[in-house]
Amino acid sequence: MPLAMRRAAAQETPIENPALPDAAARDAEAWHHATALTGTPKYPEGFSRFDYVNADAPKTGRARLASMGSFDTFNPVPTKGEAATGLGLVFETLMVSSLDELNISAEYGLLAEAIRYPADFSWVSFRMNPKARWHDGKPVTADDVVWSFEKQVELNPQVRFYYRNVVKAEVSGDGEVTFLFNVRGNRELPHIMGQLMVLAKHWWEGTGADGKQRDVAQSTLEPPLGSGPYRIGKVDAGRSITFERVKDYWGADLPSNVGQNNFDEIAYEYYRDGAVIVEALKADAYDFRLENSAKNWVTAYEPSLFPGRAKGFVKLETFPDRASGSMQAFVPNLRRKKFQDWRVRRALNFAFDFETTNRTVLYDLYLRNDSYFAGTELASSGLPQGKELEILEKYRELVPETVFTEVYSNPVAGTDAKLRNNLREAVRLLREAGYAITDRKMVHTETGEPLTFEILDISGRNFDKIVLPYVDNLRKIGIDASYREIETSSYINRWRAFDYDMIISTWGQSLSPGNEQRNYWGSESKDREGSRNFAGIADDGIDRLIDEVIFAKDRDTLVAATRALDRALLHHNYVIPQWYYPYDRMIYWDRFGRPDPLPEYSNGFPTVWWWDADKAARIQKEG
Repeated sequence: MPLAMRRAAAQETPIENPALPDAAARDAEAWHHATALTGTPKYPEGFSRFDYVNADAPKTGRARLASMGSFDTFNPVPTKGEAATGLGLVFETLMVSSLDELNISAEYGLLAEAIRYPADFSWVSFRMNPKARWHDGKPVTADDVVWSFEKQVELNPQVRFYYRNVVKAEVSGDGEVTFLFNVRGNRELPHIMGQLMVLAKHWWEGTGADGKQRDVAQSTLEPPLGSGPYRIGKVDAGRSITFERVKDYWGADLPSNVGQNNFDEIAYEYYRDGAVIVEALKADAYDFRLENSAKNWVTAYEPSLFPGRAKGFVKLETFPDRASGSMQAFVPNLRRKKFQDWRVRRALNFAFDFETTNRTVLYDLYLRNDSYFAGTELASSGLPQGKELEILEKYRELVPETVFTEVYSNPVAGTDAKLRNNLREAVRLLREAGYAITDRKMVHTETGEPLTFEILDISGRNFDKIVLPYVDNLRKIGIDASYREIETSSYINRWRAFDYDMIISTWGQSLSPGNEQRNYWGSESKDREGSRNFAGIADDGIDRLIDEVIFAKDRDTLVAATRALDRALLHHNYVIPQWYYPYDRMIYWDRFGRPDPLPEYSNGFPTVWWWDADKAARIQKEG
């Protein structure tokens, strides 16, 4: 029988001196083949395959993709270096998600064949699949899992934070591993342990072809041993990597794998320039692209500019993005004193003319972000009511009063007159915050310091047409803003250390938010290097609402708690929202087959697509 994880109302309580329960206590809990954070997994025990796959898909052909930047390591554990794209084809996790149940976050067995845990979520055990094998034929063991957990927590601050409530991992029986938690009531903890990436202990503790001891703490370009459906094949360091299908892959016939991993090769080619990567697709240098540029989507793929499309060899399609929400924004760093007054941040929003940007640069394709969960049922709207209002009332003294009295909205411009009115309102807010315009500069009346800041970005993103008009608007009201682009590695080092005034960033959200919210907005992540708390938020009310999300006992409560969190974040005016687009824009050379329909929450490429020899032959013959 499947296991729905929200079996009891969750209330996190610390556990003093947590200890592994004895075998009898563990055996009192039944094993289950699947879990879900809300509701019940769709596929029963003994299911043969996911509904969205083609069980008879041919195993052949090559899928070629592109990636921006470069890579210098195949070791995904330490934060140092740039890990190659696609390593998830080589390494596996204990459990795996189905692509048509991302709304309830259902997971099924992969390296582990079963899961069990108690009603208070104080521990979780996984029973390893006895068929699981590394590519060298050795079994994947519970000891591998324990070692993988310990090393990732030791060497990766993000993993350490994500699993900070896990006090111990140990082999608890033959082919069984148990994780012990220091709290009760956190329903996500058993679930996220299923997402643990498992590495081959014996390989990493062995010696390489050069005779030197391997070190999991260091970057390496030696192809690592994995257990997944692919292994690393041909490599041109920093430029390209080809993954080769493992013909005797141990998990090929698992229900969670049937009809998937159909290509003999999956290759990634790296590019350093956005314009070049588009032209490479048009030249048939790779097969599939998700286009995030409105300009490219509208202008770059016209048949007159794209012979492959003119001949009918290339398809452009949109696919509804039902699996995620997002907030893309200008993000001021609240660790800087100048941004700590909400009125300053709100004033900066009044200076951003989204409507003109959308019309002149983005081809009117985008919607303005008015939620941190835009495009999903988790987004707040109107005034709070029902269960959401009940949650917010508990923290009335800790959240902005406007949460209860005003509907959040972004300023609207789009004409010179509206922009002038918005800039006047920006100046009014800045005056309330203690600023005044002196000699055409916005200066703090007490300190005499001018309001000045730098917007930092990655070179090659082509955001200058968006940012520079914003900078001009800010200068009209005396704010000395500037825009600076730097190369990727320097940018990553600076955002990891929070060494910036303002950046442009996006927080992606799943349909089942939980513990990761602490990493985005929680006080304890504010000063933790490498966290995704880019804004530097540290607020008791936000922390309480994050807990409401994490400990929601059912789907309705989760939705209400997430809307409450969303609403509070918006009314704090932490960021200057930009835009979102509720579709994936796909461009691909039509040499593939795919399921019809595609899984509800993913386009599924390349996982569930396959090589169509007849289509490929036509392109080769007529191209």
